[in-house]
Amino acid sequence: MSPRSASANEEMRRRSRERLLQATVELIGERGYEATTLADIADRAGTARGLVSYYFPGKRQLLQSAVHRVMHLELEAGLERAPCARDGRERLARAIDAILGLARDRPLLMRTHMAGILQAEGFIQCPEQQRLAHLLHDTVEAYGSPDPDTDYPLLRALLMGAVVAVLLPGAPMPFERLRAELFQRYGLDWELGVPPGPEPPPAGT
Repeated sequence: MSPRSASANEEMRRRSRERLLQATVELIGERGYEATTLADIADRAGTARGLVSYYFPGKRQLLQSAVHRVMHLELEAGLERAPCARDGRERLARAIDAILGLARDRPLLMRTHMAGILQAEGFIQCPEQQRLAHLLHDTVEAYGSPDPDTDYPLLRALLMGAVVAVLLPGAPMPFERLRAELFQRYGLDWELGVPPGPEPPPAGT
């Protein structure tokens, strides 16, 4: 048998990494963070336990990469959903809906993710985060920002703050109100993106 090419090896590594990321999302959604072990993740992914440590320094870093992958895939799907959005304002509306929608639809996963970022491990750089950042940066550019390098971090901060507000234990902010505030901040019409209702909520609700 001839040895595998470098490209074949790279593809195998990519698939192994993606299986680990997918297994992480599935298990934490089923069991929660504390009850999920790295061995569990390796078993679900069908990979050797040592591969987890090869790709990721620890469970928190693995979780962050896994959630950044989910966010990137959700954002990419939203932007490419038919009819394809060419207008920059529509693209920004879809981006806000994609990220904010994850807090509404996958609260356990996103709450666990945000808790890790706010703890000692902080925010990590990884290929999945870089792909997400690139797509958000392109969205800000398509929106017409004169300075995307400045406006992208601001959008990221506003989205993170809105996600935290949706997930805040005991005092969550309504999804519709947060969406309305973000849309107002960027001058977006309510009907753009995927509106959760025909009209924005009344002011003060």
